[in-house]
Amino acid sequence: MAEHDIVLRDLYFYYGVIINIKLVKISMTTALNGLKVLDFSTLLPGPFATMYLADMGAEVVHIESPTRPDLIRIMPPYANGQATSHSYLNRNKQSIALDLKDPNNVELVKQKISEFDIVVEQFRPGVMQRLGLDYATLSEINPKLIYCSITGYGQTGSFKDKAGHDINYISLSGIAGHCGRKASGPPPMGIQIADVAGGSLHAVIGILAAVVERQTSGLGQYIDISMTDCVVGLNSMAASASLAGGQLQQAETEALNGGTFYDYYETSDGRYLSIGSLEPQFMSGLAMALELPILLEKGASFDLDDRQAVKQAIADKIKSKTLNAWKKLFSSLDVCVEPVLKLEEALDSELSSEREWVAQVPLKLGSPETEAQLAFPIKFSRSNAEYKFVGQALDEGKW
Repeated sequence: MAEHDIVLRDLYFYYGVIINIKLVKISMTTALNGLKVLDFSTLLPGPFATMYLADMGAEVVHIESPTRPDLIRIMPPYANGQATSHSYLNRNKQSIALDLKDPNNVELVKQKISEFDIVVEQFRPGVMQRLGLDYATLSEINPKLIYCSITGYGQTGSFKDKAGHDINYISLSGIAGHCGRKASGPPPMGIQIADVAGGSLHAVIGILAAVVERQTSGLGQYIDISMTDCVVGLNSMAASASLAGGQLQQAETEALNGGTFYDYYETSDGRYLSIGSLEPQFMSGLAMALELPILLEKGASFDLDDRQAVKQAIADKIKSKTLNAWKKLFSSLDVCVEPVLKLEEALDSELSSEREWVAQVPLKLGSPETEAQLAFPIKFSRSNAEYKFVGQALDEGKW
């Protein structure tokens, strides 16, 4: 790690005289350096969570079956001889192949568990207990162990043994019920909201909270992550309006779900523009830019007919020009209007370059050959992420 000599002036004044100046050497290091994670998860939620931990410096050992490898490994497309999703989700991790149905391998895990701080697993409830690798068993060996289970519906309740996918969790959470269009229904999303925002990121939050708590108690604990539970929390303002305000949530009726002019609008060349100019100063600026007085007159109205009239006026106006023409007009205006970019456009954009959305990750430790991947998005002043290597071949790693 790089080291920088930083002069910290501890100024102690006694009768106006400086009597002490300290020179302190501060090491630049990753945020989670020293933490060790044993990862039994597959597919997306668990691997995404442990990738973030690994990016922040934790040492992650990924355990996979030698006969039933993670399906992410065979999911196209491919680059540099591997599935691109595998190379991304398993970067910085050591790959170890173990048949957990073999008692000798279970004993091996138990022998090594004292070396680890964290376990992440994503089996259905009861599987790790049957294997003899559940929290109760492993915490007897290592009381400081933090053990996180990620499932669709949690470890308790009538749904705990049911299979599910992202679309099912979003459906049961209520999110799909107040999103989309009345005419066409909820939209199938191109990203996994419950898997990542629900499962992965909440798992990281829970794990790091338990690491902090362990500093006081000296003990680990068990973390039960239900992707459905966690994605329910993303309803945030809508849920508070429903629970405390008694307000019925329906598609295209609220301020942020298509019930106002806050929406997407098609351009003359079949592209889309996003308009979010809800606040008075932005609404006024938008009205002037589009030369639409109706926006000032009725843009803040609660009447649904007024809202529809405003939306139609904006839609007709936006339909009159190409996306590039609108981009040129709004590029110098601060009114919360932006183009809807295709993914490849977003990743090649000026903003992507400025904020370093893409990282070049070595194919092997120390290799000059790299693969472009999404970067870790959090910017630290001293503890930035490290990219050591892409996901390894099965059983290529060490532990």
